[in-house]
Amino acid sequence: MTIQPRHPLGIRARVLLTSVFGPYARNDAYGSRKVNPMELYQNQVTRVQGGFSLRMFHRSFGLMMIQANLDAPCTLLDFPDRERFIEEIQEHAYDIIGISSILPNVGKVRKMCQLIRQHQPAARIVVGGHITGKKDLDQMIDADMIVRGEGIRWFQRYLGQDDKAPIRHAMALSGFGGRIMGIDLGSRPGGTAAILVPSVGCPVGCNFCATSALFGGKGHFVHFYETGDDLFTVMCEIEKKLRVRSFFTLDENFLLHKKRALRLLERMEESNKSWAISVFSSARVLKSYTIEQLVRLGIVWVWMGLEGAESAYEKLKGVDTRGLVKTLQSHGIRVLGSSIIGLEDHRPENMDAVIDYAIHHETVFHQFMLYSPVPGTPLYEKHLQDGTLLSADELPYADAHGQYRFNYRHQHIRNGEEEAYLLAAFQRDFQINGPSLLRLIRVLLNGWQMHKDDPPRIRDRYAWEVFPVRNTYAGAVWAMRKWFHGDARIAGVADRLLRDIYATFGWTTRLITPMLGSFVYWKLKNEEERLASGWTYEPACFCEKNPAARLLDQEEAVQGRAGARKASSILGAPRPA
Repeated sequence: MTIQPRHPLGIRARVLLTSVFGPYARNDAYGSRKVNPMELYQNQVTRVQGGFSLRMFHRSFGLMMIQANLDAPCTLLDFPDRERFIEEIQEHAYDIIGISSILPNVGKVRKMCQLIRQHQPAARIVVGGHITGKKDLDQMIDADMIVRGEGIRWFQRYLGQDDKAPIRHAMALSGFGGRIMGIDLGSRPGGTAAILVPSVGCPVGCNFCATSALFGGKGHFVHFYETGDDLFTVMCEIEKKLRVRSFFTLDENFLLHKKRALRLLERMEESNKSWAISVFSSARVLKSYTIEQLVRLGIVWVWMGLEGAESAYEKLKGVDTRGLVKTLQSHGIRVLGSSIIGLEDHRPENMDAVIDYAIHHETVFHQFMLYSPVPGTPLYEKHLQDGTLLSADELPYADAHGQYRFNYRHQHIRNGEEEAYLLAAFQRDFQINGPSLLRLIRVLLNGWQMHKDDPPRIRDRYAWEVFPVRNTYAGAVWAMRKWFHGDARIAGVADRLLRDIYATFGWTTRLITPMLGSFVYWKLKNEEERLASGWTYEPACFCEKNPAARLLDQEEAVQGRAGARKASSILGAPRPA
């Protein structure tokens, strides 16, 4: 058993937590790639949808959760560029500097370690995150400690804190910088869901899942909030502090823990909470609930693995996933389906069928990823044993991100054909099913039509969610109908949806929609032109201090002023005779 080290300063140690430096959406010497931006949706979901793509950034939530649970003075630097990172370590002294990363950014981690050794040689460097799945990482970077798995309790032990204390949840919105069709989504209170982290890891343990592997693999997970009562309490706290009513649940299979979920439902009903909850869930787990239970619990958005028609994953066995998606979306529950390109049985002659199977689910969003053995996963170990992994010389780590090439020799797909198949999947989904926003608005309207006469707690949530369809979303549909006037299929879908919106919400919506639609159309044209010129989006940089760090800054500022006054007094005193 490895004994964890303790920092000699304990909670007096100054801590800096940081993500890797940007910029991100461009090709550079440190491992950034234009095809792999720091945008989840544009990267993996709405990649080819141009101005219709959902552009949004997400904070480094793991670092935020660690910071929220440290008593030591801790600064979080999220999305700095290289110069901003250098400025931070030049101007402020730290005893511990923690870096979180994925393996494609190993070049940036290496450079950051070099910069720390140059500017703060006494600081201890801690590296965590998915990058730690690489077993020989210590030979690639100059770090003092590499922390695999859950980091909150590790840092608490390292600083001499009580690692059995209740977890303090970070107060954070799930996204920022939202934009679609050229329109900023804004940051009004309650407009963006708060992040909620009940657990980490996934006991299902799919062989390709890096998240499951990071926290122990199949059968393992770490609960931050064991019971529905615990979860309800923290959700009430987040609701009050952030003024939200919706939660994006960062838990690989939240509904798997049914006792906790159903107890949360009881507490919501007892307190008349009309919350909206977005979750990740496997198909079999979803099927273990009735649609009534999901609606009452406030499930409004589901990220669900579909993998493929012939996949051997237990989580899909015996489930009609197309029927499940149709049922969910008829009740207003948006589905993001996730499909894999390059499973063992995939070959050139069946790729059309593989893609068709995926897109015929008609999910609101659809993620496509290459079947990629990530270090630390069972799939990686299998390819390592088989000798089929590509070396870093054959495929640099910066390019092994699942949206470009296989990092191994596939039995049937060779010569870089996988990139074309991946793009074909995105393009066909867009061509057949239209913009994800168009699908989303249809599903929102479905939910309202299905549940507008439900009891007040349920009806209130659907009314809140459908409200934008009465105005701005109606304008977006009007603009989409005009944009796709040359595509009879998509224009027809938009036209039917617009007629349904008018029939549902009446003359006021019908009156204002053309005006709003004209504005949206103009914004969309500008956005398409901007993207065509090569424009890319980068996240804003955040520098945040916990209470202990803010207090320390105040004390040092007071001491600095006192020192300045003392120096001034000495310099201004009369010289002795």
